[in-house]
Amino acid sequence: MWAQSSAQPAAASAYPVKAIRLIVPFPAGGGADTIARLFAPKLNEAFAQPVVVENRPGGSTIIGGDLVAKAPPDGHTLFMATFTNAVNPALHPKMPWDIHRDFAPVSLLATVSYTLVVHPSLPARTTRDLVALAKARPGQLNFASAGNGSPGHLAGELLNIIAQVKLVHVPYKGAAPALTDVIAGQVPITVGNNIATLPHVKSGRLRALGVTSAARSALMPDVPTMIEGGLPNFVVVGWYAIFTTAGTPQTSVAKLHGDLVKIVREAEVQRRLSSDGSEPVGSSPAELASFIRTEIEKWSRVVKSARLKAD
Repeated sequence: MWAQSSAQPAAASAYPVKAIRLIVPFPAGGGADTIARLFAPKLNEAFAQPVVVENRPGGSTIIGGDLVAKAPPDGHTLFMATFTNAVNPALHPKMPWDIHRDFAPVSLLATVSYTLVVHPSLPARTTRDLVALAKARPGQLNFASAGNGSPGHLAGELLNIIAQVKLVHVPYKGAAPALTDVIAGQVPITVGNNIATLPHVKSGRLRALGVTSAARSALMPDVPTMIEGGLPNFVVVGWYAIFTTAGTPQTSVAKLHGDLVKIVREAEVQRRLSSDGSEPVGSSPAELASFIRTEIEKWSRVVKSARLKAD
């Protein structure tokens, strides 16, 4: 008994003792993958162990998450969680794993906000204008999104709920085709990533009405928040966070958290995140646990109110 209990802290303190798998539940090239590949080599240096990014897309992150949920609880398998994981519990009530039960929170790495943009032909120059127009034309204005359950989709549904209007959702297979059709005037409205929308706002091909973060974006300081535009409590942020398998020793979680926060604070990493429109965070495990709980509760209410269903 004594030999076993004394060996466990020693093993934990030696963490990591082998290669780390960082599971990204999306295809290569997307936002989560980009963040993972920014942090992986930095963790490699900190740990003196290989950190391998594995893209395991499918099932709205369910496939990749299942690998982490069923991995040994030793901190050697990590999960890159995103906004999708706050929406999934409501859209997929029969998921095989639960992020609260089966995962251990480590750190919220970064958040990203979005911008409500319209085609210039739409007679709305502010969020209040758009709300007034939507109330005058219920069910006649469409908004494009990257797909069912995406941040842009949920932002549109939240707008419907808070403003008590009826914008009609038009889902696309990705953010790029959705933005392309709004630029072309096929659909008048979308909520897009700040970085993706900024060039088109500057060129005049799109008009920015409001940013979805709680504070104005440094990328577009002249664009008011949605809250300033008359929609109280309207905050929609994308996010990237690291979790590991539940039951991982606290000493291992603490070491992983400490190294991740150091990486977030590096000037190069902050510059890279900012250039992609992200806000560096570097939270504690407890803060991440509270954040994900609040996000899940918030989006569960929106999904239920809007009567959304999974594809």
